[in-house]
This record gives sequence, C-alpha cells and structure tokens, in this order.
Amino acid sequence: MSRTTQALVGAVGRHTSRTAAILSSTTLALVLAAGSAPFASSASAAPGCAGAEADFNGDGIRDTAIADTGATVNGAAKAGLVHIVYGGGKGTLELTQESAKAGASEAGDQFGFSLAVYDADLDGCADLALGVPYEDVAGRPDAGRAVVVYGSPTGLAAGKASIQYLQGAAPLTGSAEAEDWAGYSLAAGKSSAGVPFLSIGVPGEDLGTVPDAGGVIYVSGSTTVNVGIITQDTATAGAVPDAAEAYDRFGTAIAATPTHLAISAPGESQGSIVDAGSVTTFSHTLVSGVPTPLNVITQDSPNVFGVCETGDAFGTSIAAVPYRAEGATSTSESLLVVGIPNEERTTTQDSGGVEVFRLDAVGGFQQTQFIDQATTGVAGTATSGDHFGQRVVAANTAPDSVSTPENTRVAVGIPGKESTSGVADRGQVQVLPLVGPPGDSDVLLAPGYGMPAPAAPRQYAGMSLGSSTAGLYVGLPYGPTAGRAVYLFSWNVANAGAPVQTFKPGQDGIPVGIGTFGTAVR
Repeated sequence: MSRTTQALVGAVGRHTSRTAAILSSTTLALVLAAGSAPFASSASAAPGCAGAEADFNGDGIRDTAIADTGATVNGAAKAGLVHIVYGGGKGTLELTQESAKAGASEAGDQFGFSLAVYDADLDGCADLALGVPYEDVAGRPDAGRAVVVYGSPTGLAAGKASIQYLQGAAPLTGSAEAEDWAGYSLAAGKSSAGVPFLSIGVPGEDLGTVPDAGGVIYVSGSTTVNVGIITQDTATAGAVPDAAEAYDRFGTAIAATPTHLAISAPGESQGSIVDAGSVTTFSHTLVSGVPTPLNVITQDSPNVFGVCETGDAFGTSIAAVPYRAEGATSTSESLLVVGIPNEERTTTQDSGGVEVFRLDAVGGFQQTQFIDQATTGVAGTATSGDHFGQRVVAANTAPDSVSTPENTRVAVGIPGKESTSGVADRGQVQVLPLVGPPGDSDVLLAPGYGMPAPAAPRQYAGMSLGSSTAGLYVGLPYGPTAGRAVYLFSWNVANAGAPVQTFKPGQDGIPVGIGTFGTAVR
C-alpha cells in the first residue's frame, strides 16, 4: 500500500482494515429510542414550515449542516459535533449529542460522520439524519448508530424529540456487535410515491459466521414507519441477487433518487479477485418490507468498461440523480455514478476512475460513460496515487426537465493529486457533465486554484464533498488548521472559479474551536 493510500485509509476511517476475529453470529436489530410513540410521526405540515430543500427552520431559505467529527466535546476527544448555519444570516447552532437529546458525547464517537437531509415526518421542515458509526453500544466498541433530529419553525432540535436508531434491543431480536459501524453511510429522501425513506449503512455487520458481510437498515413512512433489513444473504428476506461473503462490507456507500436505491460493497470478491467491488440497485417498491432488488453491477458485468481487478474497490463512493431523457414526459430514470479510486491504467497504479450508469424505469441498467483524467477531452493527467473517484457527488438542478450538461453534473474527489508545483496530496476536485462528452464543460478546483485556502501538503481536497441544488460543497477538514473551511460553488463554476459562499470557524457566528471542520457537509 502506498503512503498516499495509507493516509487516505486513515482519513476515511478504521473500517478499511480487515478484522481477523469472527464476531458472534447475529442479525441486524433496531430500536427506536425516543418519545412516547417512536413509530409514529405527524404527516401534517407544521405552521411556518415552507418545504424548501434543507430548510431546518421553515423560513424558505436553505440551511447548511457541517460536521466536525474531530471536535472535542465536554472533554471527550473526537466526540464530534455538527455546525448548523441557518440561511439568510439567521444564526448558527452547535449540534452535539447532548443538544440533540441523543445521548452523551464520548471520546471517538465521531458524531456526524455521515449526514443526510430529508423531511422524515412530512411537516414541511427538513430533518437531519446523522451517522455515529464509532459509538459504543452496550460495551461493544464501534457498534454505531444513527440519529434523526427534527426541524421545526424554531430550528433543529427545538420541536419533537430526536429518534435514535440502535442495534441490539427490542423491538427486533439480535444484538449489536463490535465494529458494526452502523451509520457509516446514510441516504435519505422521498420516493416517487411520496414516501420518506432513510437508509442506514452497517458495513461491518456479521451474518452468521461471515464477518463484515454488511447490511443496510431501510426505514420508510411517516405516520406509519416500516423498518426492513437489506443484506446479501440469499437465505433471508430482503435478499439481493448475490451472496454474502467475508469483508464484502455491503452498505459502505448508499445513494438514492425518488425511483432507485443503490448500495455498494467495495470489498466484494469476484472469485479469487479480492476487493473488486460491486453495486446493487433496487426500486423503492417494498416486498416483504424491503426494497425490490434489481441488479448487481460489477466491472465484469456485460457491456461494462474494464474488468474486475484485485483492490479496485468499485463502489467506494456512489452518487445518484434523477434523469429525464429527451422526449420523456416524466422523470422515472436515474443516473448512477460509481467511484473506483484504486483503478489502474496500463502505466499507473491507483489513479482511479468513475463509471456512469443509466438506470431505467423497468429495472435495467446501461453504462453511459467511463471517466478518468486520461479520457479524451477531460482536463488533467492520470497519475499513480491520485485516487480519482474516492468521493463522488452529483446533482440534477432541474429534475422535472430534460437532463442536460448544464443541469446534471458530477463532482469527483481526487484527494491524492499532487499540485503542479509538487505539493504532495494537496488534492483536487473535478466537476463534469453527466450528459454528453465529459470534457466539454469540465472544470478543476483545488486549494490555491479556486479555493481560497493556499495549497499545502496532505490537504486531501476532494475527501469531503456535498451536493445540493444550490451548489457543490467542498470541505477542507485536513491540512493546516488555518486553511480548514467549507466552500460552496455553483455547479456551473468556471475553471478555478471562486466560491459563492465560504464557511469558516471564527466567521459568521461559527465558533472558533476546530477539529476537522468540514468532514461532512449537507
């Protein structure tokens, strides 16, 4: 493993090292631990909630959530917290496990490691889901959990009680396990049928004697909540067309649109090819309480570019957006972006790449693009250790219109990219169209090149990306403390263009204290 790869492993988290011990056999279990009626929520619009995207306080203006998973809280190192910046200059909120009324901050929890925004109770105010994959549960280290904090006309955590999604207690059987990492990934939204959903990745989950096979908790509904478990175990309900294997880590990344759900297993082996990776697609139509499985996609699938290779980690990151083709009268399809950060070219190692797939309304898929920095017309040069595709996010800013290069775009993180002046692991972000030739309107952004922070070693720009219709968020949680910030760019920013907004500790009401500000952003 290269030095850059080792550093990226450390930045991503502890899940990437394989575990020798096989933990106790269990099934995924869930408890909702909040309020007097945890399975019920009001579906009526709350007075003052306008229904705008990511609007936690109901004033019709988008708000922003920024995680600092390295923050010390009440003396607990790396307990983590999330900064809420209300739009329109209406103040900030420092969200901890205490202020969210979701337990106590403990060292190493990394509260806010993953974030998702949706309207869980359909009251018109956006709600925030937070992953805490390194939370200890009942003495089991890093079992993990997820928390949903409700919005209200007076802001987050000011109305109804938060809900905690935990393994290991009633109403489901089973027990939490050490290093399950529940909440490592999250995806949330509203299906085309108008039903809110939340998917919680548990990539370290053991299935029987199979360690780290992984799973996903799927929660859907508002007034009546359904909870289903998705695994690769073909002998259980919710089976996908695959088999659970040791260290698949199904649930490492999740992406969703109103019509499709995608779950990755970057540790999936194909025969003797270890860590080749796979992505499984679903519809939101429930069968026995879980989404309907559609396809398993690998680089050995028919008409897919490339072949499965050891260590490619296909699906390390994934993103999905609604897609409407020319002539279509509704938006019933999706575009799925799959990051392959360890993809190798003939002369490069771990230079990386991404693949784009069109998911149709009847369950089929078709590859539309393979993109890397060796693709014709795409800016930059593919070099060893770039890890192009370590992170991907995408947006369709006009989902009810025909998809075009201007309204349907993807941002690719390249955290191992060295600057042209030789600054090691400075990192870079490349923004490209998902429709048409990727090099026709691609742009590059990096510290000192569009991002106001000067270039420095080991900034790993591209490790933290967030997507919204308002623009692309780029976090810089690593490198020199003075350079840590989050930048919001227009999706159609010019090459090396300036951000439209900067979020930085010590400015605009954000407290000065800092750990890894910008680890995740929504």
